[in-house]
Amino acid sequence: MVDIDENVDLGRIFGKALRLREKYMEMCRQSFPSLTKRYINSNVDSEPDTPDSHTNHNHYEVEPVPILDPWNLEVPESIGYVLGLNNGIVQVYRNEEALESNQPFDYPFPSLHEFLEDMRAICDMITDGPLKSYCFHRLSYLSTKFQLHVILNDKRELQAQKSVSHRDFYNIRKVDTHVHAASCMNQKHLLRFIKKTLRTSPHDLVCLDDKQRPMTLEKVFETLNVTSYDLSVDMLDVHAGRNTFHRFDKFNAKYNPIGESRLREIFLKTDNYTGGKYFAQILKEVANDLEDSKYQNAELRLSIYGRKMDEWDSLAKWAIENNVYSDNIRWLIQIPRLYDIYKSNKIVDNFQEILRNVFFPLFEATNDPSSHPELHKFLQYVTGFDSVDDESKPENAIVHKSIPLPHEWNSKENPPYNYYLYYMYANICVLNHFRAERNMNTFVLRPHCGEAGHIQHLVGGYLLSENISHGLLLRKAPVLQYLYYLAQIGIAMSPLSNNSLFLKYHRNPFPDYLFRGLMVSLSTDDPLQFHFTKEPLMEEYSNATHIWQLSPCDMCELARNSVLMSGFPQHEHPSTQVKQHWVGPQNTKHGTTGNDITKTNVPDIRVAYRYETLVDELSHIFRSTRTRDFLTNIASTKND
Repeated sequence: MVDIDENVDLGRIFGKALRLREKYMEMCRQSFPSLTKRYINSNVDSEPDTPDSHTNHNHYEVEPVPILDPWNLEVPESIGYVLGLNNGIVQVYRNEEALESNQPFDYPFPSLHEFLEDMRAICDMITDGPLKSYCFHRLSYLSTKFQLHVILNDKRELQAQKSVSHRDFYNIRKVDTHVHAASCMNQKHLLRFIKKTLRTSPHDLVCLDDKQRPMTLEKVFETLNVTSYDLSVDMLDVHAGRNTFHRFDKFNAKYNPIGESRLREIFLKTDNYTGGKYFAQILKEVANDLEDSKYQNAELRLSIYGRKMDEWDSLAKWAIENNVYSDNIRWLIQIPRLYDIYKSNKIVDNFQEILRNVFFPLFEATNDPSSHPELHKFLQYVTGFDSVDDESKPENAIVHKSIPLPHEWNSKENPPYNYYLYYMYANICVLNHFRAERNMNTFVLRPHCGEAGHIQHLVGGYLLSENISHGLLLRKAPVLQYLYYLAQIGIAMSPLSNNSLFLKYHRNPFPDYLFRGLMVSLSTDDPLQFHFTKEPLMEEYSNATHIWQLSPCDMCELARNSVLMSGFPQHEHPSTQVKQHWVGPQNTKHGTTGNDITKTNVPDIRVAYRYETLVDELSHIFRSTRTRDFLTNIASTKND
């Protein structure tokens, strides 16, 4: 048990938890805040704690060059390494001899045993009664402190925003950090597209009938006994309502226009009889809307299921042949946790087959890009991976030492959430080091986590993920919530989505997270099911602002967070200096040094408050430990 009254072991306890996350982030080449790193490594004097609040920002910069031909990329030569799969993790070998002797390159990744031990350490922390009370009090203190800040500085923040020429909430960059490509359009947009396609291309062959004969689009609607005139938003029935609350199965059914899976296959899939032509067209229309708005961007999620090895090549071919690209869009790849369904349908024999189908083509495209030239080009615009499915499904959440390895997992039972997450992370670890050696872009892990289900999902997310989506269950775990705050882990929240599925709007912890200083952003999740307007992200901001009475400064802070959390590039080349242009050239630095109000419209008063509050919390935690270490060093010096 933790003796909080003594207040001497806090640095040891929180230092251990934060060092665990730092270890996993560095191992996978994901980000960890340098400010927190300084404190856990007792290196707080390496740079000033409080930057100058009157920082002069250098406005000279190079605006990102629009990418006119995104697929005209050089395809590097093969380096001739050999690939193998060892206990569910792809390994890279110098040659066949190294493969036979099982001597892969020493790319770091944690063993399953190490991950389980680290998870157990965090679980012991979050269930400790005194520590829970301590973290609850610190979080309450952060909420109260923010209210005091607002009382004292609200008018000053507004005045600072008014003094900035040109900028306001409408013309600062914001990113929809969690949105699924198959539902990124609103229902009216989908209705108009279906009607237009039925009117202009009725004779397109779009699918096969029950006897494997090609059917035209017109024939498909004739079999449904529906005409273009009959179609309406109500008939599409894609909007989530009161009947979807705690019914993820009914929510999934909303992806089927008119309740017909065939229409979903025709209009909302990349790999179908038409080669995903219609889906590409509607995504390009969504991209055009984003480009017209100029300041709105999105990270769209596309699915790779792991049923076949050629899924990646099909997806890349779809993107390139249909030229599905926009400077306002980047891609995340979502991996549905559906092993149990594939096993029941005899699509795969064991869990390792899914891992092989998902990751082996990526290693092949890195080793020899000419073997997957289209995939190599497509991967330049992929920023990371997501793990998706209904978190509320019953599962044995405890991943124990005797759990079967992936090649041994051949039962019909679905593996636990953290089992999926570990093997995704381990493969991404190896892949990132391999790609970094080849000067290729790397990936992050940003799963759906903590929307429902077991609290241990958030423990796995804390250790393995750079950012997460949802995070609702943090409201029930004060220790984890405090750790997420100290590590500044990004949380993409979607209150309108949660309102229809798992948690009513007035109970959503989003405002608590924001006011306390957690790194949160607003996202839409599924505009097709939850939104009504042409700008669903602005709709999300509008609802949150009215219901929770957010200030203009709050809204701009959320927009800035969304850019910093996103996977849009930040590099030296003018075509990829995106984040520098959007939120300032020094955005990776802490405090007001990293803020440029002329770009973010976030006053330095707010940024300084967030920085100083985090410094105070870290100092409070590690002060006693540093003092004790200092006294111990003095005592040892005297003894010497």
